[in-house]
Amino acid sequence: MKITRLYTGPDGQSHFEDVEVPLNEQDLGRLSDLVDAKGVIFRETPAGFTLDWHKAPQRQFVILLNGMVEIEVGDGTKRRISAGDILFAEDVTGQGHISRDLSGPRRSIFIPVPDSVSVEKWRP
Repeated sequence: MKITRLYTGPDGQSHFEDVEVPLNEQDLGRLSDLVDAKGVIFRETPAGFTLDWHKAPQRQFVILLNGMVEIEVGDGTKRRISAGDILFAEDVTGQGHISRDLSGPRRSIFIPVPDSVSVEKWRP
């Protein structure tokens, strides 16, 4: 299962990385290992909502339930996140990113994670 990682690089700017979460065959289907979480936040943003340069308030998964958002990072790279996509936002330092609604209103779920959660184990 692919997720988009949004992280701060050594240059102080946010960057994207595609990460594949390994899934294991089980009786219930293909499942990942358990990922620790702190809780769940439900969010609704109005149509046309733009949030200028900002950092993620905490390391968190963002799961888009409907709509589409464009995320822009410091080098001008933009990615569109659509319903069903998963973003792992961990650019909690540096310049941050811009979020632009492309089809609001938009609903999403935020799942904050402890510092011990790392994508390193998901790399081949």
